Formats: sequence, structure tokens, C-alpha cells
Amino acid sequence: MTTNKETLQFQTEINQLMHLMIHSLYSNKEIFLRELISNASDACDKLRFEALADPSLVAGDSELKVEVDFDAEQGTLTVRDNGIGMNRDEVIANIGTIAKSGTKEFFERLSGDQSKDAKLIGQFGVGFYSAFIVADRVTLSTRRAGMEVEHGVRWESDGTGAYTLETVELPERGTEIVLHIREDERQDLLNLWRLRGIINKYSDHIPLPILMRKAGEDGKPGDSWETVNKASALWQRSKSEISDAEYKEFYQYVSHDYADPLAWGHNRVEGRLEYTSLLYIPGKAPFDLWEPNQTHGIKLYVQRVFIMDDTEHHILPRYLRFVRGVIDSSDLPLNVSREILQGNRVIDQMRSGSIKRVLGLLEEMAEKEPEKYQNFWNEFGRALKEGPGEDFANREQIAKLLRFASTHTDTESQNVSLADYIGRMREGQDKIYYITADTFIAAKNSPQLELLRKKGIEVLLLSDRVDEWLTNHLHEFEGKALSSVAKGTLDLGSIETEEERKSQEEIEKTAEGLVERIKNALGDRVEVVRVSHRLTSSPACMVLGERDMALYMQQLLKQAGHEVPSTKPTLEINPTHPMLTRIESEKDASRFAEWSSLLLDQAILSEGGQLEDPAGFVSRLNQLMLALAG
Repeated sequence: MTTNKETLQFQTEINQLMHLMIHSLYSNKEIFLRELISNASDACDKLRFEALADPSLVAGDSELKVEVDFDAEQGTLTVRDNGIGMNRDEVIANIGTIAKSGTKEFFERLSGDQSKDAKLIGQFGVGFYSAFIVADRVTLSTRRAGMEVEHGVRWESDGTGAYTLETVELPERGTEIVLHIREDERQDLLNLWRLRGIINKYSDHIPLPILMRKAGEDGKPGDSWETVNKASALWQRSKSEISDAEYKEFYQYVSHDYADPLAWGHNRVEGRLEYTSLLYIPGKAPFDLWEPNQTHGIKLYVQRVFIMDDTEHHILPRYLRFVRGVIDSSDLPLNVSREILQGNRVIDQMRSGSIKRVLGLLEEMAEKEPEKYQNFWNEFGRALKEGPGEDFANREQIAKLLRFASTHTDTESQNVSLADYIGRMREGQDKIYYITADTFIAAKNSPQLELLRKKGIEVLLLSDRVDEWLTNHLHEFEGKALSSVAKGTLDLGSIETEEERKSQEEIEKTAEGLVERIKNALGDRVEVVRVSHRLTSSPACMVLGERDMALYMQQLLKQAGHEVPSTKPTLEINPTHPMLTRIESEKDASRFAEWSSLLLDQAILSEGGQLEDPAGFVSRLNQLMLALAG
């Protein structure tokens, strides 16, 4: 019986993705089988977990497995599992659309260069659609565990823009995918030993039996089945028994990544608490790294039984969300729920130990393989910068791993550690100076750096949006306070000579009248007007309070609809600048007020702020330019 057959259109993105994979991944076409087997294994894991609460889901068929079969005469290849299966709505959601977050960014980053785009596809995860690399038609039949025979679903498509969907009777739960292999691929692919070789290469580590038909005396598949993979949990094996190639293959399985990992750590803890962890540092950031509802995480197992993906960060905190791998506990109950995970002593201890292992792995990489660590930082540095605010206990260790751009090189590359900075500090310097800005160029060219550059004092140039958050939670490193050169007064301590202090006091005294006139002209637009200690070539700059948020961050929050406390900035002036000399000589009160407003507006713009009256600024600027020209 078949009913309710309809034809539906793919998302535009799926058409793009399938076309791209067929043309970009053709040189590595065999990965389609890895992806389909991986999905089948996930389906079995999900059924095993749901069956903990409802054993009837596996009634009569409790031996979970994946079958791979082929028919050379018909030109078909079949991947079958007895896992959780799907209902009609789930088929539409999982096959007819790309539900994965980060899709938009993925397509925006496509370059048209096939070799580069193939790597992007790997970061995205090719999944089910990889079947179209070798097939010109795919038929998927599935029935969800717990549903009746008549609630089966059949999906079919040739990958050219549409698919059909119909309700069918299916006697068994799970999913069967039949690939109608292209004519030119059949001779190479539809071969017993070829398929076994692909499975052994990519899927040997999967902790479920992958079955194929035994070869008969003629070398062709017979009627009996046999397991063709090791079917054991790789993480439970001794490290000495596992090759680097096997570790990399398992990473690709557990992460759905196409590339190799940068590093991994395999550890077994025994004693009062027993668990095994196999944690990987990826080489490339996944496309959902910055999504609030990230779909991947550490896979949690209990006694080799898959329980859940740790997408809610019970095991590893959010700043380490890029880590992939598995943790297998012997101490948690098999019916563990998300509620049980919260505040659980075993989870807390596994979390603490796993964080230290990941940070230790990164420390070792930074020390022994700095180039590799720089690659890691370029991909995941912004996530790691969230650490000091999330993880107080490991704040010092995280701080050692941070990297920044600085005036030492004046390049955008973030390759300066806090330890590097301290090693180059001037004699008598007791602070780590930094500046935050909306862009690297804005930070590099900020007028607040003028005196520090003149004195050869290094300043960290922070332009990631997370940097404002970071500096609010990381106040010191190895006894040296972090100090913003754009907030509060600039205290150079013993670096500044007594002669320089006296000269500054004289300038302040001489400029008292000018300072008062500017403050009266600006009124309540500013908190204070004062002579600057930090300017050498600019006429003025904005300075915020020690606890005030940077202007560009205030603007971002306002645009996002957040309430931001209003603050009045301090205007610092450089009385020795020719512009200030011109302003001071202005006798006309209204013209002096125009000059003062122009001075403040310029200072706000240079700090990444937004003017309340940009049209007024342009009008004043034009009038003053005409007056000077006349």
C-alpha cells in the first residue's frame, strides 16, 4: 500500500550544496560511504538512548547494526540500519531542508575555487547529500521506532531540484538508503573488496557491527552475513594499540569533519572516579561556532552506551565549544537525564579534569609547536578569549594561552602573548597597557597611543568584540595590572621623569583659562575637560571612566536593543597643538563654541562613537572651512 505521494522542492541551498559536492569532492568520492554509515550509527545511538526510557522501542530486534549491500546487475548500493528511523515530518526537516546552523555563512564564503570550496564543505559536514557524488538517484525508506507498519515513509530524488515523498508500509523500523549508482562508477564501486576497503579505511572504529555478505567460492557475495569492522569502542582500547591514522579517522566520524584534527588527548582516569576521554582540537572552525544553538559537542557515553551530545556545555564550558570527542563514564546511571547532569558530582569532576586536559594540550602545542598553535589561535582565539569571564578557576592558565596584536609589530596578526609583553616591558613599567577599538586600524591609529609610542612603550591592540568582555574579567597577569590607555588617567609611574611631570604641570597651569572656556562652551556634553598627558600630535581625544564601556560597544548594544547607561566622557586637549592655539585666540563666543563642538565631535568619531547630530557636525565643519578660506 502506498498513499499520499507528493512532489516537493528542495531548498535553494541544497541544490547549491549538491552541485558543489558533485563537482568539488569528486576526487574524494568514497567519503559518501563514511557519511552514510556515520548517520546510520548515530540513528542507532539515538534509539539506544530512547530505549532506556521505553524498552518497547527495540522489542524483537535489540541487536543494533548497520548493513551495507550491493547489486552489481541492478547498479545499486544499499546502506541499512535498524536505528531510530524517521517519521514524515522528520524526513522533510532532515532531508528536504538544511537545518544546520551556519548555512548562510557557508554559502557566503564559497569562492568558486573547487579545491578551496572542497575544504569548506569538509568543515560544514557533507552528510546525507554526499550520496549524490556517486548516485544519479537516491531512494530512502524509513519508519520511526514505536510507529506502526503503515507509517513508513519513502523519499526519492535525482538531486536536480525536487523530491517525492509518499507513505508506505515498512515491516521493520530504521532507515534504508538505496543509491542508484551512475553508470561510469559501477565497475569501480560495486565490488565486494572495494567496499570493504572503504569501510575499513573510514569506519573501522564505529562501535556497532557493520555487516556485509560473505564472499562465496566464486568471490561474489553469498547469502550469509559477517561483521567487517572491529565494532569496538576505539576510546576503550589502549593508546599503544591505536595508530595516528585510526585516531584521525575516528575524529572525522565523531566531528563530521572532512579534515584532520590539530591535536588530540586520550586519557583514562581510574580510582574513586572512572572515565575515559578522547578529546580533539579541530584544525578548522565549524560554521556553527558562533551560533547560540550549536548542534555539536562532546559525545557523552555511559559504559559505552551513547547518552547525548553535550550541546548544553555540562561537561566542557562554552569557551571550549570547539573541542570534539567522547567521554565515557562508568559512574553515571544509564538513564541519566539533562536534569541529573546539573550539579552532579561525577559530572563536576569529569568537567574539571577535562578542562585541564584541553588547556594542557593547548599549552603543550603553544610551547612545542608554536606555528600549529598560531593556526589554532587564528581559528578559535576569539572563543578562548571568553574563558577568563566563564572559568575563574582556570583564569591564569587561560591567560597564558591568549594572543594579541600589539604596537611591537603594528600588524593585525594576533601573535603576542602576555608573557612576551612582560618580557619586553620598560624598566620601571608596572602595567600591561592595552586599547580596545572596533577595528585594528582604529586601535593602531588611536591618538591615545601617541605618548606611549614616543616613549617606546608597547600597547596591546584589541579589536575583537569579545575583548571588552575579556578585559572586564582579566585584570592582571603575573602580578602586572592590565590598564586601558583610553580610560581614566594615564599613569606611567616611574617611567615618567620628574622633569616631564613639572613641564606637564606648567602646561596645565598655562591652559587653565582655555580649559574653562571649552568646558563652559560644551556644558553638560562632557563630564570634564582637562589637559592631556597622552597626546603629542593630535589636538584632542576622548577618555572614558575606568569602568565605562567603550563607545563602539555602547553603540553595538544600543543597536541590538539593549539599555545602555548614559555616561559623559572626558575631553582631553593638547594646548600645544596649532588648532588649540587658533581656538584660544578666537574672541567671538559663538565661533568659539563652534570650534569646541567640532573638537569634541572629532574626538568621539576617532573613538568609534556615533554623533547625535551628524548633520550639525558637517554644517559646523563647512562653515569653519569657509571662514578660514575667506
